[in-house]
Amino acid sequence: MIRTPRCIRARPLAALALALALAAAPAHAAGVSVALMPASQSVSPGATFDLTLDVTAAGAGFNGFDAVVSWDPGALTLVPLSPTTLQQGCLMTGGCSAACGTTFHVFDSAADSAAVTDVLLCDQVTLTGPGHLYTLRFSAADSAQLTHVRVRRASFYSAGVVVSPVTTADCTIGIGVPVGVPAGEPAPRGLSVSATPNPARGAVALALSSDTAGPQTLDVFDAAGRHVRRLASGWQPAGARRVRWDGADEAGRRVPPGLYLVTLAGGARHAQARVVVLE
Repeated sequence: MIRTPRCIRARPLAALALALALAAAPAHAAGVSVALMPASQSVSPGATFDLTLDVTAAGAGFNGFDAVVSWDPGALTLVPLSPTTLQQGCLMTGGCSAACGTTFHVFDSAADSAAVTDVLLCDQVTLTGPGHLYTLRFSAADSAQLTHVRVRRASFYSAGVVVSPVTTADCTIGIGVPVGVPAGEPAPRGLSVSATPNPARGAVALALSSDTAGPQTLDVFDAAGRHVRRLASGWQPAGARRVRWDGADEAGRRVPPGLYLVTLAGGARHAQARVVVLE
C-alpha cells in the first residue's frame, strides 16, 4: 500500500486551481490515453534505465496533469534527475509541442512511488499528444526477476476542467531475464534497434545490430499491440545495418499520429524502440 504524503494528496486541487487561473481553452469530449513505455523490456542486473510516461495517441486537449507511479522497491530504485525539471517530457517543455516551456512542476518520491504535478503556464495553449510527458530513471536490483511499474493514478485538466476518461497502461521489466522467460535463465544480449528522428513527421531511419547471424524479423506495432507492418524478414549476418520505415502500414497508407513500437526479433531474442509519429 502506498502512503501518499499529505502534500501529494492536496496537489490535484492545487493543479486544478492553477490550471483554471492560467488557461482559457475548452475541454474536449475525448479522453487521454497514457502508458509507461516501453511496455516491456529486459535490463541487466544493476543497470540504470529510463521509463517514460507517454500520451500514446491524439485525444482530448489538456494543459496539466497529476500522476502517481509505483514499483516494487525490492526490484527497482528511483534515480531522480538533477534538477528534477529535466524529467519533464517534450510535450510539457515544448520540444515536440506548441508549449511555451514554462511550467508549474512539483515532484515528490518515496521508496515505492513518485508523484508528479506538471501544469503549463502558457496562455491559451492545450496539448493533445502523442508524445512524451515525463521520464523516470531507475536502477535495477542485482537479482534476476520480473517486476512491474504501474500508473496508480493519472488525472488531466483543461482550463481547470477535469478531462475524462483517462486510460493507463503499466509496463513489465525483466531484470536479468527476457520478459516472459522464467527467472534464472540468462538474458539475451547483442540485439538492438534505435530510431531517428524521433518524434518523426516523415520517414524513420532504423539502426539495427546483432552479435550473431541468424533469422530475424523487423515489425511495427501500434500502442495497443496491433501489427502494423513487417519491414524485414530473413537471414541476417552479424553486425550493423539500417532499415527505412516510410511511416506507412502494410497497405501503403500513412499511419495516424501516435506511439509505435518497432520490434527486432531473432529467435528468442528481441529488442524494441518506441517511435512517436507526429502529424
